[in-house]
Amino acid sequence: MAEQSTSPAEPRFSVDVYQNEFLPEGGTEVNAIVTVAASGGSARAGLAGGAGTSGGSPGAAVVIMVDCSGSMRYPMVKMDSAREATAAAIGAVRDGVAFAVVAGTHRATEVYPGDGGLATAGPTTRAAAREALAALKPGGGTAIGTWLSLADRLLATSDARLRHGILVTDGRNEHEEPERLRQTLAECAGRFTCDARGVGTDWAVAEVRQVAAALLGSADIVAEPAGLAADFTAMMEAAMGKEVPDVELRLWTPAGAGPLFVKQVAPAVEDLTHRRTETGPRVGAYPTGSWGEESRDYHISVRVPAAEVGQEMLAGRVTLTTSDDEGLPLALGQGLIRAVWTDDTAVSTRMSPQVAHYTGQAELAEAIQDGLELRKSGDLYGATAKLGRAVQLAHRSGNAATARLLAKVVEVDDAANGTVRLKATVSDADEMTLETRSTKTVRVKR
Repeated sequence: MAEQSTSPAEPRFSVDVYQNEFLPEGGTEVNAIVTVAASGGSARAGLAGGAGTSGGSPGAAVVIMVDCSGSMRYPMVKMDSAREATAAAIGAVRDGVAFAVVAGTHRATEVYPGDGGLATAGPTTRAAAREALAALKPGGGTAIGTWLSLADRLLATSDARLRHGILVTDGRNEHEEPERLRQTLAECAGRFTCDARGVGTDWAVAEVRQVAAALLGSADIVAEPAGLAADFTAMMEAAMGKEVPDVELRLWTPAGAGPLFVKQVAPAVEDLTHRRTETGPRVGAYPTGSWGEESRDYHISVRVPAAEVGQEMLAGRVTLTTSDDEGLPLALGQGLIRAVWTDDTAVSTRMSPQVAHYTGQAELAEAIQDGLELRKSGDLYGATAKLGRAVQLAHRSGNAATARLLAKVVEVDDAANGTVRLKATVSDADEMTLETRSTKTVRVKR
């Protein structure tokens, strides 16, 4: 384990590596679970100046994007709940944080402060923002990329290092080309993070998850509009708890070796492999977004050159970094991945419990997504097999939350063996909740 911090007031990062470092003669694949934990920070002090810094330039900035398309009036409770939820989120913005509210249709309109920039949170501006929410009225289409572009422009007017967006939609992105959304997400990636929510059941899970994945935020469903206020408040409180911006996981591998994949596996599965950028000789950086007091797990797989019994090598060095006020790399913590070749098959064939657990969690997410897709396409036999496997994996790993969601889609006869029957009738909300939360994992028991 490695631990490092630049001052007692700043969050401390610890990096723990769990693996079976022993390989058979000629073995070339090394797997490790890397647990990163940040703790001990202060919301008013830290590497980024704290989310709640008052006076001077803000340490954080946030833009709330609210779907105001015509579908938000069916029923009107969705629009009413969206206003209430936005008001609740504004109430959770700390003094000194820069913020704005955007109404999203086939266009994007800045509802507050309305001057092309951001307001600084305080009693007066929060009250004014809540009054401005009367302008949130349904009408028009849905163009999510346009909303994100405006949020990006607004956030760019602030020199805050922690930049965050909250986006809610009740419909599909039907008023702009899919390529426009992909291009916008590519432009915004690394500039701000964003949590995305779908309200009701008429939106596309893939689109909401696409936004969250690209912008390193969370995705979820709020099936009932009445739940928006609590969800918005929780999202804003989480955003206010972030203290260290733009953290990267950097992986060094020796000559002849290289990464097979890098995945976040807790609290949710997210493949970061394709997000790698080269930062030095045999070093690649993977973005992880902003951090508060939290813990995340990563599954790293490295291909190493084959070696003989008795040899050992450093297969990888994992370093968590951010940048200081001058933009220079700042190490937060480090862990080492090892490889040792042995002729003891009992040792070399033993899988690390942590690696085994998260391999199963990744398979669980894939089985759910495949099963639901097969169900939609009418392949009931294939869907039953995949969802049965998902039930078995959820049972085996103790993922009770996912098991409960699966039980709303299938009748479970034998969870241990994955024997299930598809339910004849499943509500859209239950199916979309299972799909949206399929990537959420349960932490391995230490």
